[in-house]
This record gives sequence, structure tokens and C-alpha cells, in this order.
Amino acid sequence: MMLSSEEIERYARHIVLREVGGPGQAALKRARVLVIGAGGLGAPVLMYLAAAGIGVLGITDDDRVALSNLQRQVIHDTQRVGHAKVDSAATAIGRINPLVHVETHAKRLTAANALELIGAYDIVADGSDNFATRYLVSDACCIARKPLVTAAVGVFDGTLTTVRAHEAAPDGTRNPTYRCLFPEPPLAGVVPACAEAGILGALTGVIGSMMALEVMREIVGFGEGLVGRLLMIDARAMRFEMLRYAWDADNPLTGDRATIRDLSHHA
Repeated sequence: MMLSSEEIERYARHIVLREVGGPGQAALKRARVLVIGAGGLGAPVLMYLAAAGIGVLGITDDDRVALSNLQRQVIHDTQRVGHAKVDSAATAIGRINPLVHVETHAKRLTAANALELIGAYDIVADGSDNFATRYLVSDACCIARKPLVTAAVGVFDGTLTTVRAHEAAPDGTRNPTYRCLFPEPPLAGVVPACAEAGILGALTGVIGSMMALEVMREIVGFGEGLVGRLLMIDARAMRFEMLRYAWDADNPLTGDRATIRDLSHHA
């Protein structure tokens, strides 16, 4: 895929990088990325992927912009309060980079529509804010054979990993699933929601930006990805740690006695 003179100038700082270059920038231009959620994590993901020249950005969110969102959801502004988040985000992306094509899906991801939505994209970035959606997305990506970059934030902490559960490692061992890391979601009420516990706004910017970086690394193919590695960030101590995890033969998705064959258990 050829780059225009405008694109060569716009993405010049990428193109001069040996790890990216013209071929890497062309790969970004060809890519179709679905971002789940246009909130605290989705906002920086969308902004940096748009600036990077991703060819098609899909946005899935059924919410509207609220004043309380603006402390962290930096893709929206005061004038967009009350507007659908997908429309607000699309408007902002158009200002950042009009060369990016945006596909908006103003609906909640469900077991009925997840495979169709996810199947239309090359890679998924999950910035959802609840466990039900997170497990639905990870199961759907495995079934649809799509790579997934997924993150979560707490009050002062965050995590990030990449899941390619449909593939094997270079040595032939199976890649782990999200359920190899977290077999089941916590019981309802154990982890308080953002509205109850609060969230440090800039932390979502840090984690969301790292999600965008990981998506770009997966598309271009440089560096050591986060497959089988969970990056953990403690903002109080400004501490970064890495946890390695592996395929679990007992996981219900790709294990030896797998019980999850479709998304009917999410209905």
C-alpha cells in the first residue's frame, strides 16, 4: 500500500524509525482496529491510533458523554456533554487525522453481536470498564481468532496484556487465554465500580497510551509483545512489574477439557 506525499510528511517521525519505516507505516494504514469503549482507556487509545495513521478505527460504546467523564476521558470536551460517545470520539478523531476512516457502533457489545463486530477487524483493543464485557471480548476474540490487547484500571493501579489465544508460540507451545490468567471474574460487589471507588484521571491516560503502543507493536511487528506477560502498574509507588503466565490445561476455553465452544454462556 503506497503512502501519499501528505502521509509521508504526516508520519515522518515513524518512517525514519528503523523498526517502523515505510512498510510499517503502510501496515498501520492497512489495519482495521476495533476499540471497545470510548471512555478513560479508549480515549487515549483512539487518539494515539488516529495520530499514528491506523486505516480504519471502529468504536463500540452505547454511552453518552457526562460531565463526570471529562476528568479522564480526554477525547471528549464540555461541548460534547450529552452526545453519544462514539460520535464525540469520531468528531475528535476527524480533527486529529482526517485520513483515518471511523466506523461507529453505538451499541453495547453482547453475545449476539460480538462475533460479527470483532470478525470485521484485524485486532481488538478492549478498554471496557466491567468484567462481563471483558470476559465476553476475550472469549469472542479467541473464537474469532483475533488478537486482543486488554487493560484494566483500579483506583491507583492498572494492568495490560496481549492475548493471542488462537495461536501457538514459536516453540510450539499454546499461547495462554485471558482465562488462563484470570479463570473467572470476581464475585459481584467485590471490586467497586469507578463511580464508587474513584479513579486517578491521568492513570487512564498512561495505561491507554500503552495500549495504543502495544496495538501498534502488534501490527508492525517489532519488540517483545505482551503475550503471556501481564504488565502491572502501581501509580502510588510509580512501580512497574511484570508477571509471566502460561497456557493452563484446565482453562475452559482452549484447555484439554474445554467447555466454552460459543458465547451462549454470556447471554
